[in-house]
Amino acid sequence: MKNLFCILLVSSISVSCSKKEPQDLYPADSPKPSYDTMAVDSFSAGATSVDVVRQIRMSSQKYQDSLKEAVKLQEQEKKMKEELEKENKKKAEEEKKQKTAEASTNEVKQE
Repeated sequence: MKNLFCILLVSSISVSCSKKEPQDLYPADSPKPSYDTMAVDSFSAGATSVDVVRQIRMSSQKYQDSLKEAVKLQEQEKKMKEELEKENKKKAEEEKKQKTAEASTNEVKQE
């Protein structure tokens, strides 16, 4: 009985400790897909195309408000430029009048 028990014990130890080759789940010669197999979350970067994202941003209220502000700023700049041009024209006309007045006074003095 003791002999039988010892034989079973030794054989079970030898079987359990024997080196088994691990099975390769992805053998080297297996065909690889030519495309990306990574799952993409619908909210992650790259899930939507650039054109779709651009359309979404352009339709947002914030974008529309910024466009309206830009138009207002351009109108203000145009008004300021027009006012400056008017002022410059007035100054130029006044300077011409002063020069003509000075020239006429100089002629009168010379005579």
